[in-house]
Amino acid sequence: MLKSIEMQGRTEDEAIELALEKLGLSRDDVSVEVIETAKSGLFGRKTPATVKVEYESDDEDADVSVSKPTLKDEPKKREVAAPQKRKTAYRHPSVVDGGLTVKIDSYLNGLFDHMGLEVGVEITENDDSVNVALSASDPGVLIGRRGETLDALQLLTNYSINRSVSGRVKIYLDAENYRARRSESLESLALRTASKVMKYRRNLTLDPMNAYERHIIHAALQDHAHVSTFSVGNDANRRVVIAYGQGKTAGDRSDSPQYKEWN
Repeated sequence: MLKSIEMQGRTEDEAIELALEKLGLSRDDVSVEVIETAKSGLFGRKTPATVKVEYESDDEDADVSVSKPTLKDEPKKREVAAPQKRKTAYRHPSVVDGGLTVKIDSYLNGLFDHMGLEVGVEITENDDSVNVALSASDPGVLIGRRGETLDALQLLTNYSINRSVSGRVKIYLDAENYRARRSESLESLALRTASKVMKYRRNLTLDPMNAYERHIIHAALQDHAHVSTFSVGNDANRRVVIAYGQGKTAGDRSDSPQYKEWN
């Protein structure tokens, strides 16, 4: 189940670190959205930064709270809550009935039978994850528009399998090497758009993308000498903006929402 937690800090980075510490997760396990950036007000008063951290959890009663640290010129020592048992990310779970591969194969074949599809399932267990390669006479049915169906299948599989095992495992689904091909296509799009931004010296906004695809765009241009990237919008309408010049954020324009993503 996808859950979220909001956290405040003196800076965006501090708020993210506090959230990760509270959840016991690493940066790669979550997606982050800045709800409010840190600001300096009158008479030296400061407004804290607020971030929203989304993560996958099997716990129905996950704590969703906002922590407000003291904001002073001289930071005070932060009170530390009683130590909690940290979650172990990316480890093979212990399976009570049958092996992990058997469980995944049984779940997916049952799902595809329900959908009336004949799909080949090839499962490879790695040290920190499980890769599942799907094959069908019409792979487009498995992939969907921009990988939406494949992403939904992956989400369902992770949720179902992690409910039935002790521990946590990351399961990646792919069909006909779609994800690698999509990654190459997005990197090419990022470079082509960056060239246009430099040529016309104006910002360009890409079509809406999911968090994984936006990350590919950000990563492809993070070391670019003449452009920078940030994201605007919410949920399904969130888009990447490729901006002319380095160091730009959504806050550089009064008509842009105050959103930024971290890689």
